[in-house]
Amino acid sequence: MSRPKEMTKAVIVGHKSILKDTIDSLHDTNLFHIEDFVEDESGFKISKPFNNAEEVSKKLVKIRSISNFLGIVKKEPVVQNTDSVLRDLDSKLNELDRTIATKTESIAQLDNELKDLDSQKKEILPYLSINLDFDDYRGYENLKVFAGTVKGSLDGSQISSITKAYELYSDPQSKAVVLFVAKKDADKVSELLQDLGFRDLRVPERGGVPSELLRFIEQKEAEVTKKTESLRADIESLKVKYTDFILSSDEVLSIESQKAELPLRIATSANAFIIEGWTPTEDYDKVVSAVNSATNGKAYVTSLEIDEEDEEHVPVEYNNSKIAAPMQEIMDLYSRPKYTELDPSSVILFTFPLMYGLILGDIGYALILGVLALAVKKAVKSDAVKPLMNILIYCQISTFIFGIIYGEFLGFSLASLHTAHGVVPGLIPGWETIVLFGGLSGEEFTFPIHRTHMIMTMIGVTVIIGLLQLNLGFLLGFSNIARHHGFMHGLLEKGSWIIIEVGVLIAAIGVLGGNSILTYVGAAVFVIAVLMLLKGEGIQGVVELPSLMGNALSYSRIIAVGLSSIYIASTVNDIAFKMIWADHSQIGFLAIAAIIVFILGHSLNTVLSIIAPGLHALRLQYVEFFGKFYSGGGKKYNPFGYIRKYTEE
Repeated sequence: MSRPKEMTKAVIVGHKSILKDTIDSLHDTNLFHIEDFVEDESGFKISKPFNNAEEVSKKLVKIRSISNFLGIVKKEPVVQNTDSVLRDLDSKLNELDRTIATKTESIAQLDNELKDLDSQKKEILPYLSINLDFDDYRGYENLKVFAGTVKGSLDGSQISSITKAYELYSDPQSKAVVLFVAKKDADKVSELLQDLGFRDLRVPERGGVPSELLRFIEQKEAEVTKKTESLRADIESLKVKYTDFILSSDEVLSIESQKAELPLRIATSANAFIIEGWTPTEDYDKVVSAVNSATNGKAYVTSLEIDEEDEEHVPVEYNNSKIAAPMQEIMDLYSRPKYTELDPSSVILFTFPLMYGLILGDIGYALILGVLALAVKKAVKSDAVKPLMNILIYCQISTFIFGIIYGEFLGFSLASLHTAHGVVPGLIPGWETIVLFGGLSGEEFTFPIHRTHMIMTMIGVTVIIGLLQLNLGFLLGFSNIARHHGFMHGLLEKGSWIIIEVGVLIAAIGVLGGNSILTYVGAAVFVIAVLMLLKGEGIQGVVELPSLMGNALSYSRIIAVGLSSIYIASTVNDIAFKMIWADHSQIGFLAIAAIIVFILGHSLNTVLSIIAPGLHALRLQYVEFFGKFYSGGGKKYNPFGYIRKYTEE
């Protein structure tokens, strides 16, 4: 069990002439967590950013906009010299911005041209089977041209009943019609067409036969598309060419922006500045040395006493071993510990995988998920993914161990089991289940543990495990309180819960064993402990007494969720093997189908085996365990600085 790193509160005071040098030195050390200054009646004010802040900000916005447009992703760093990057920054940035703007403008014009060509194509398509030049549709004084579509069918007999002077072109498939009639008959023909659901179509303004126009448009589309693809290829080549420049420039500008804007966070007067913040105690001398070296000893650096009010604002930095460090992801998901609290990362390094393994407990799924976690960890270089994969690996080690204890492999039992209904064969010949002792409700406690045949016993075991973890929580809570408020406070607030359990246990032994003396002793211990709790936590603690049993019973979800995984796996196995045994005449087809069912079923259960055990194991830590000793709410230690990857001084 560790505590957060010990922090030292420090203040740096100096003349404004050395402010930039001081800021540079603090940034380079990347160890000093700066506390934002809040203006008060002291006479000090928040200063203005340095003169280069606006220019740096504009360049940073531009470089990130270009990076986002090109789809730049972080890659293995090619480290470049900072001075070299700054020297070429303006010329390369302007050139890149100008080139991208030109090419994107051209692409936009070509895209608009493609949209226009597509609109022209849509206008032409209905007329494609009517081989008339579009110039033939217009320019008549005594003729009316109807061009459109009808819902019904239109033929010459319908029109000839109105007039013999007409010319009709139609396409039965698209229902398009083009009808030429004398203007004097146009009204009557229009009534006929309306009865047939006639809808006007726009006649393209350009002349030409539809098939020839379509061929021309498609040829033009191909040319425009080719130009667009060429421009996009040029942009992709820019991405390849400028990726290292963009990543290094972003880093340099981010650093310059941080430095230029720091005066907005510190106290200044007409001639002086004050920077207040925190640094790990082990690094305090490094900060002092760096500032003195940069300012030639002109800055005054001193440490301050941390009072109770300060303790609420101390930034928290974890202090765990490399093995326990991945569990910090679980802690941050809940809440970082306060500076005055124990950090339970090293405890949940054991308890979280333990609960996960108790729930899943299958050798097959442990191997699958373990290999998957190792593969993802190797393939994905992200610093955010690796800790999660390490946690998954820890959980699979636990799952593998409990898989041996449970004797399970992808839902199959490894050991044979003799039951009242006969022998349940196991996968490993000769491995017989050994009866160890009696369990609850007439069950037998065996090795390996067959969870499906000893449910009540497993519920009892998980409740006992829950009580053990809850009491570990009370002990940690006792340690937290005793460290800051004394032994008696810790005993009354947290120790009283353990004494209550002892009293209940003694009384229960007395009742079950028929020993009235033990019963009375247990009852007396219980009453005394309740009074201690009342004094330590007040009436709220007494009201929460029944919740202790609820918390313990909540651990029975370990067996409940575990059984659901077993039953899913067993059902998949039963379906797959029954398909093979169902009909020997179609053994080939059914064997393939059974393999598919087996793979898909266990793949689904593998996904569920990440989610369900993980969520329930997490809930047991957050709700039941942490509720007994942990409050959290600590502020993250965020030192002023930048971890360089793409540049160096």
